Amino acid sequence: MSDFLLEILVQELPYKFIPEAQKQLKCAFENLFSEYGIEYKKLDVQATPRRLAVMVFDLTDKQKDILKEAKGPILNIALDASGAYTPAALGFAKKNNVEEKDLYQKDNYIWAKIEIKGKSTKEILSENIEKIIFKLQGPHFMRWGNHDEKFSRPIENIVALYNTDILPLKVLDKTSTNKTIGHRFSLNKNVTIANAKTYIDDLKKANVIVDVEERKNVIIESATKCAKEINTVINFENLDDLLEEVTYITEYPIPVLCDFDKKYLEIPDIVTTTVMSKHQRYFPLWQSDGKLSNHFITMANFVGTDKESMDNIKAGNQRVVSARLEDGIFFYKEDTKTPLESKVEALKGMTFQKGLGTLYDKTQRIISLCREICAQLKIDDTDILRSAKLCKADLSTQLVFEFTELQGFIGEKYALKSGEKENIALAIKEHYFPLSAYSETPSKIEGQVVSIADKIDTICALFISTQGKMKKKRPTGSNDPLGARRAAIGILRILINNNLKLNLKTLIDNSLDTLSREFNITLENETKGDVYEFILNRLNIMYEKEFSQNILKASAISNPLENLEEFLSRAKFIKEESQKESFKKLSEAANRVLRITKEATVAQVSEKLFILNEEKALFEAIKKQNADEKNIKEYTLNLENLVEPIDNFFDKVLVMDKDEKIKNNRIALLNLLKEKFSKVCDFQYL
Repeated sequence: MSDFLLEILVQELPYKFIPEAQKQLKCAFENLFSEYGIEYKKLDVQATPRRLAVMVFDLTDKQKDILKEAKGPILNIALDASGAYTPAALGFAKKNNVEEKDLYQKDNYIWAKIEIKGKSTKEILSENIEKIIFKLQGPHFMRWGNHDEKFSRPIENIVALYNTDILPLKVLDKTSTNKTIGHRFSLNKNVTIANAKTYIDDLKKANVIVDVEERKNVIIESATKCAKEINTVINFENLDDLLEEVTYITEYPIPVLCDFDKKYLEIPDIVTTTVMSKHQRYFPLWQSDGKLSNHFITMANFVGTDKESMDNIKAGNQRVVSARLEDGIFFYKEDTKTPLESKVEALKGMTFQKGLGTLYDKTQRIISLCREICAQLKIDDTDILRSAKLCKADLSTQLVFEFTELQGFIGEKYALKSGEKENIALAIKEHYFPLSAYSETPSKIEGQVVSIADKIDTICALFISTQGKMKKKRPTGSNDPLGARRAAIGILRILINNNLKLNLKTLIDNSLDTLSREFNITLENETKGDVYEFILNRLNIMYEKEFSQNILKASAISNPLENLEEFLSRAKFIKEESQKESFKKLSEAANRVLRITKEATVAQVSEKLFILNEEKALFEAIKKQNADEKNIKEYTLNLENLVEPIDNFFDKVLVMDKDEKIKNNRIALLNLLKEKFSKVCDFQYL
């Protein structure tokens, strides 16, 4: 058993590419070993900003030899009249490198047993590593030098070791070696790697922490210790993205405690923390009483602790953050000179989307949709309409113009400072929720209604502006203009989580009609259906783990967007019932009916045209089905009583009788059944 190490040393990688590259490399090597039947105990992929490393332990040294049967020509071609092998048979033997005596007959064909010698693992790795490297995918790949191949950043060195031996390999103009380079500021910059088992420790001596989780823990532990020294804390639970980014942009993280002038604490905390965490990659520190401190920690990718260097790092970061916060406090003071409502007018000068008016126009459409939603829910609309009016106002402020990620959050602060009610201010912030597909949704009805209205308008605006030849600009797997997929999921989650009984189909129809009238756009016939389908696809994805696609399709006896609660309740019922034998029999009976009644008839059933007892019995059984269809459980239970008369009918009655009147009467009878079954679900999918 052997070990293998591959290290790709590069110029600094974009941090978002690094975890993706880890996953892709792991998958590629797993597939390679699986394809060639090579076994191993552990495959580990680690990364820093400057290196991608693959370590494989306890590898088998070669493929197993394979003995397989090869099928040759049919006997009447392989043998001549005397029973001797023909040139066709001999050619088959030569092709497969076997002797004539080793050929044998089976199942009217010539066969041969062929032994395939397994390749060595070294050979397989040498042949495939370069291919794997250049199959990695990511944004903004580049060429450099005279090379045609693309990679995220220029490759500087390749380490490839099989046990202690250098694995012969060439990637572009880089020949594999056992030497690499440590941290840029390390005293032990040049490193010789012994083997895969020593790789991580060898690089630690050169001030590189290769293991991602270890590096993350170093950041957490060292930063926490540093914060404690001044009686502050770091809320790492709210800083997952920042923690990951800092982990992937450092090889040897060292905490540096910094501070800024307390005057910057006058502005809302969200501004200060956004500047620090989003723009400068600093960890904000909080006092024990929950208030924001004027201290922060930056993680330097640095080796050494000499006071002059550390002071320079500290001074540089403090200078940068002070400049950013100075902008913040200036914009905040300027913005708050006038109330939030006064900023609504400025939205008239801000474009929403080309050809679809301004943000002021969008605000008016949101207000209109909110009014319609409130009417459907039969709730007071006073605070909701006020929230809708102000929901986009902060987009015209200087602070949000400079720090766009603060939209909504600053709107809430400015609303409170302007004397608006707390629920209205909260709605201004939360109408953007959920900020990601599965993050929190608005907590109160004002935010819920405004959020739904805003998202419906956004989706409908996208679809009406991408009709005809522009359809290719609609959301795809890799492209989501205006965050439409997230908006659709957000609408559905808000409705379902808060049990809001809204007819989404009507809201979508009215939104599209409003947009078409307002901007003189001809609404194409299929656009409404496209919007329904887009949102329903998101619904199916949301529930694909809970329900099979067949159950979801069967439950859609009407457009699910008209009543989501009823649709999901029906899907849950069908899922439970489909496990029961009685329901399976009902489904079989229903499908027998559906296969004959694909074309509906308007004919009435005439008892005078009944000839056989079985059709009379079925008609009588149908008339007894008087359960309320709103009680789906009781209604379905009653329908199960029809299974036996349906089976008897099909056993004894020929539906397609020669007499046209009798045939049509029997089809009309089955259409009565079809109508009954359609109240439960679409049985053709079950």
